[in-house]
Amino acid sequence: MRKLLVWTHVVSSTTWMCMALALFAVVGYASGAVGDQRRHAFEIAHLLDVEVLQFAATTAAFTGLMLSGLTPWGYFRHWWVLLKFGITLIQLYVGIFVLSPNLHPDGSAALTRVGALLMASALACQVWLSVAKPGGRTPWASAGRLPTAPPWAFAACLAVPFADYALGEFLLGQSIPLMSLLLVVCYPVTRRIAGSSRRRKAVAAR
Repeated sequence: MRKLLVWTHVVSSTTWMCMALALFAVVGYASGAVGDQRRHAFEIAHLLDVEVLQFAATTAAFTGLMLSGLTPWGYFRHWWVLLKFGITLIQLYVGIFVLSPNLHPDGSAALTRVGALLMASALACQVWLSVAKPGGRTPWASAGRLPTAPPWAFAACLAVPFADYALGEFLLGQSIPLMSLLLVVCYPVTRRIAGSSRRRKAVAAR
């Protein structure tokens, strides 16, 4: 199940990068077009953003965060994990506040193209971070090795993005990563509580 979650993270991240490059190309074409051609190009760009990029972005961010939380890598133990976390947050904000609001004929094509290219470049940088794992451990890394979560936890994380998609598609009318956000926020708290409980039991057993 862990490998399947890693695979989902890789596929969704790759899709996110490809869609950012597609937006760069489509908006570039739209910026030189006029009339109906310009309008249709921006309609395609908006469709790619809403139907593919947004789901791929939230899935990639969610699976990446949960892989950190469910494995010994942790959230704050290694510099490369922290760097990926920071880059991911910046990318999501760029998508929300720069790309999406400008995907219409009256939006800034130049700003959208720059934002899309930076997003794709940042994703390529994250691939390098995942492979090279530079920087070593952070000063906040606790001693010892964190436990890996059981297989059912990885299976649950695989189901969450699709549950979010179904919830948005059939009930809410728009894509909102509600369950993903809830799990990302709540899981670190429960993991910390469980870790404190294990340490207390270990001390008591001595």
